[in-house]
Amino acid sequence: MPPATRGSPDAYDREVLDMPAILERLTEVCQRPRYSFMVLNLIAQASDRNGSAGPYIREGDRRIPVRDWLCDALMPVAQRDPRRLAIADRVRRELAERNAMPADAREAESLVEAQVAKRIRLSGRTNVSRAVSELVRAGLVRRHYQGYRVDHPNRGAQRQAVYIVNEAARRVLRRA
Repeated sequence: MPPATRGSPDAYDREVLDMPAILERLTEVCQRPRYSFMVLNLIAQASDRNGSAGPYIREGDRRIPVRDWLCDALMPVAQRDPRRLAIADRVRRELAERNAMPADAREAESLVEAQVAKRIRLSGRTNVSRAVSELVRAGLVRRHYQGYRVDHPNRGAQRQAVYIVNEAARRVLRRA
């Protein structure tokens, strides 16, 4: 059944899926199916028994917004990415131009890494949102927002995303 004809969100929960069906659907709907699969799998791991992940994920004594948690979890994928190396070079140049580069090599590298991580998280949030939108179109995830001014027309009104993996996909991912 193509995603557009499946019907209500409840119909997605009742359908029978297996791993090849999930992968096929992701390939049909997503521009980056592997990345979307990683996001789906992480959301499923972070979800409660109802499939809901967010608005915050508890990590030790900290509560992290689900999108930031997903970005951090996916950051190792970007470690050897040439774009990450280019960002690090750009950060070094910018710090040197502003005479803000510490003299101590370890301190300088720590500052560069912190700036690179911050920039990657910002772009990662966009990538995660795009992947979740594709997962929603594929019928594997539902999304809503919680927080201050929930009914405000501006989605950025201090609200955090909540992602819910449908039951059929959750069953498959639990078995895998």
